[in-house]
Amino acid sequence: MDDLTEMLKGTLEGCVLEIIGSEETYGYAITRRLNDLGFADVIEGTVYTILLRLERNGLVQVTKRPSEVGPPRKFYALNEAGRDELAKFWAKWQYVSTRIDRLKEGRR
Repeated sequence: MDDLTEMLKGTLEGCVLEIIGSEETYGYAITRRLNDLGFADVIEGTVYTILLRLERNGLVQVTKRPSEVGPPRKFYALNEAGRDELAKFWAKWQYVSTRIDRLKEGRR
């Protein structure tokens, strides 16, 4: 599929929240998971920018753990505020996707 970057801008943070919500994880693993799901245009720099924003906004719990290679890794888990934000994301997604489906099907 052609470049999805513009369309993803508004939804990628929610996707990252969903991944973190399913298990505690770190930036590189999140990027790989998104790539495995078909989001080939998503790069580590984009994910790390989102993670910094989530941390700054108090939506994740961050734990540093030793890495087998290199410096310690930052592991991310959703806190209560993060779970609330994820629920809001899915509610907004449902709202928008329902209307887009109606548009596509020619209904009001």
